[in-house]
Amino acid sequence: MAATKKPVAKSTKKPAAKPAAKKPAAKTTTAKKPAVKTAAKKPAAKPAAKPAAKTAAKPAVKKPAAKPAAKPAAKTAAKPAAKPAAKTAAKPAVKSAVKPAAKSAAKPAAKTAAKPAISSAAKKPAAKPADFKPKTVEMPDVKFRNLFDAYTQQKLPFSHGYVVSSFFDERSAYSIYEVVSYAGVKEIYPTDTGLTFVTGGKKLYVLIEPDTYRLKHQDPVHRAEGERIPKRYTELDIIKAKNQFKVMISKEPDETFGSFTILKPTGLNFSIVFYELPDMYKTLTEFFVNSLNRQRKVPESDAKIAAVKIVQTIQKYMSFETEYSS
Repeated sequence: MAATKKPVAKSTKKPAAKPAAKKPAAKTTTAKKPAVKTAAKKPAAKPAAKPAAKTAAKPAVKKPAAKPAAKPAAKTAAKPAAKPAAKTAAKPAVKSAVKPAAKSAAKPAAKTAAKPAISSAAKKPAAKPADFKPKTVEMPDVKFRNLFDAYTQQKLPFSHGYVVSSFFDERSAYSIYEVVSYAGVKEIYPTDTGLTFVTGGKKLYVLIEPDTYRLKHQDPVHRAEGERIPKRYTELDIIKAKNQFKVMISKEPDETFGSFTILKPTGLNFSIVFYELPDMYKTLTEFFVNSLNRQRKVPESDAKIAAVKIVQTIQKYMSFETEYSS
């Protein structure tokens, strides 16, 4: 019982005097100051300003906005920028969408679009290949070409050239070759029957007469249309082959004045233009050997003899270095 009474007397005297007079009154008035300090400095200013700026500004600039927007395409840069803006807050969304987007979109676009376009245009010009290809690449590799194809492709030589045309009989080996040389062409234009050259020229005739031909006794000048050449036997060099075929070559070419027309070939016939190259006469020789042997059934050994004779006559009377060609 004595233990319970002593603490009651002490607690009632001391606490009653202290809160009423000095200590509680002074503390309640000063309680306003910590409220201002905590609200201004610690809870309101520091937690709201620092975490918001650090968490919103740094991840938006470095990780989602700057790096992914530069490397991937437009789809990956647009989707991550839209989602975090809606979830987090309004202020970080504005900062991350405006500033990083302007830097990442402006700088790569200027570097990749402007500079490569100028360098590619400067390194690969379109004018030079078009001017130099036909002269330096195509012409030396092509020794001869179809005459009418060369005309349509604008690859027909105007200065001078040789044109070889054939007129084959479909029922037999009877054949006529015409070799035309020309120089100084003023104009070339197509007609209903062929291609007309406005210039002078020379024409050499080659006649293949098989052993089965019925009108051997007639001079070629008196034969029917399609079998005639304007030459007599006395005006021809005749090579008799092993199979009794005769290869007749004009001793001298005929001259044409003003203009001449190369007829359009039909059937197995052809019209070929030969370009003036260092080995042009060798090419002509090989061409006649193959044509006489494979197309007209002249034995190969005799075809070589006839081809050499044809080209020798061309060089002698129809060369571009002669007085007529100059």
